Amino acid sequence: MKIIVRWLLLAAALLLVAHLYPGVVVKSFGSAMIAALVLGLLNTLLRPILVLLTLPVTLVTLGLFLFIINALMFYFAAQLIDGLQVAGFTAALIGSLIYSLCGMVIDVAMERVFKRG
Repeated sequence: MKIIVRWLLLAAALLLVAHLYPGVVVKSFGSAMIAALVLGLLNTLLRPILVLLTLPVTLVTLGLFLFIINALMFYFAAQLIDGLQVAGFTAALIGSLIYSLCGMVIDVAMERVFKRG
């Protein structure tokens, strides 16, 4: 149940990103749900490999390169899904920042809600 609620909230977060930033366009809630699923899969499967491969660059930049990796995941997801459009790499960077902030808020809220029940 917790996973489904988190997935729906992350899809809503993608719609919020599209509403707040014009460089990101989400066509529908269904597209947002698919995009949230694809982003989750990319972050679970591909991101750890990229983080490991770019560890020296990440260390030199004091972790700031992780923002670039997040933007690449966001941009790559937009390339895979028809319902999610990103205007360019800068839009992917800003969109991924907003989406990450929403994800952190969702995670904190989920911990509080499901901790009670």
